[in-house]
Formats: sequence, structure tokens, C-alpha cells
Amino acid sequence: MDKIIIKGLKLYAYHGVNIEEKQDGQLFIIDLEADLPLAKPCQSDNVEDTVSYAKIIKTVRRVFTNEKYDLLEKAAQITADAVLEEYGQICRVSVTVKKPNAPIKAEFEYVAVEITRSRE
Repeated sequence: MDKIIIKGLKLYAYHGVNIEEKQDGQLFIIDLEADLPLAKPCQSDNVEDTVSYAKIIKTVRRVFTNEKYDLLEKAAQITADAVLEEYGQICRVSVTVKKPNAPIKAEFEYVAVEITRSRE
């Protein structure tokens, strides 16, 4: 299956179980892979025959920053749901939500959740 890939999308949001996370917010990094057939746009060279990665980014930004969630799992799920709902050509989507500044007393690059959702 062909893919549209978005790596390292940086968004500031207010997700987390700690009150400070919901008040102060923090940086999140999102990676997204959308599986869809790309044979037609490969031939036509027409943006109307594909799903614009710019539009996907606008969707992700809107839903990811619209609400405050306790869990990365929930934030990833609403992101995957919105992408599948808004872009009928996409068959499956994988979303990784990274939290590089999680308030954990440890040295790490990031903590993350990755989910994959498909059309029923």
C-alpha cells in the first residue's frame, strides 16, 4: 500500500494527567502515516487525485489542540478518527504522539504512544 508520511509535526497542547500540564501545556511531536492508493495521482500529477498533506496537517492541528486529554492514547485516537473521517481515500492511519518533556524524573528522549486504525 502507498503512504503519505508526516514526521515530526510539532504542536503545543495541554494534554496530561498533571494539573500543570493542563494549565501550562507543552510540546508534542506527531508522526503520521496514512495508507491510501496513490496510482492515480502518480499518473495524473493532479493534487485533486490525492489527499493533500497540508490538509492532513490542518486536521491534525485542529483536533489535537481543540481539547485537553489526560492520556496520549486519547489524543492519538481522536487524531486517527478525524483523519479517517475526513479523508475517505485513506484506508489506514498510524499516529505516534511523542511527549519529549513529560514530567517524569528520568533522562529520556521522549515517551510516546503509537496507534494504528483502519476502516471497518
